[in-house]
Amino acid sequence: MPLVRNCLVAGVALLCLAAQAQVLRCTDARTGQVTYTDGACAGAATVREVEPRKTAQEIQLERDQAAEALARKQQQRQAEAAALQIDADRDARRERDLAERANRRATRPQDYARSADCARSRRNLDVVVSSASGSYDQNLRVETAQRQVDLDCLGPEAYAELEKARAARVETSPAVVLVPPRHPVYTRPAPPPPPRRITQCNVFRCYDSQGNSYPR
Repeated sequence: MPLVRNCLVAGVALLCLAAQAQVLRCTDARTGQVTYTDGACAGAATVREVEPRKTAQEIQLERDQAAEALARKQQQRQAEAAALQIDADRDARRERDLAERANRRATRPQDYARSADCARSRRNLDVVVSSASGSYDQNLRVETAQRQVDLDCLGPEAYAELEKARAARVETSPAVVLVPPRHPVYTRPAPPPPPRRITQCNVFRCYDSQGNSYPR
């Protein structure tokens, strides 16, 4: 509104200037003071025409040109204000979109299975398993590496639930106790195999009753 009001004031001033049909330069003969007027010079002042008197058509033409200039100025100011408003709306929309994206990233659950820590733990587990020899220390290293994979790939909360489940399985699994027999148990020895009997021979080899061959 202040912008439009200033434009209207400037337009009115232009119209007033255009309405001036004649400008006279008045020089006082006694004091030499110079004044300008669109009417008549007072007293015995020297009069000189600065702006000649214009016709009604010329005055109307100047008024029309001033009004057109004022309208163009108003349109330009309105276009500039609209462009500024569009830029402000675009910046506000961009900031709102960025805030929404940041909010979605903050509320989205973290995908631990795709993290760099999970990939590194998996590679370490592969190395430990490939070098395992079945000893107690190696088995302990494999178990430690597996637990690190569970922690990095499942996350702290899921890993804690997994550890609770493991502890519950250990507590509920029955213990297997081997009770030795009270008296020693003797097993009967196996009978000796039957003696081998050669049944036939050829030029190079001999064969027994069980189908075995022997060089001759």
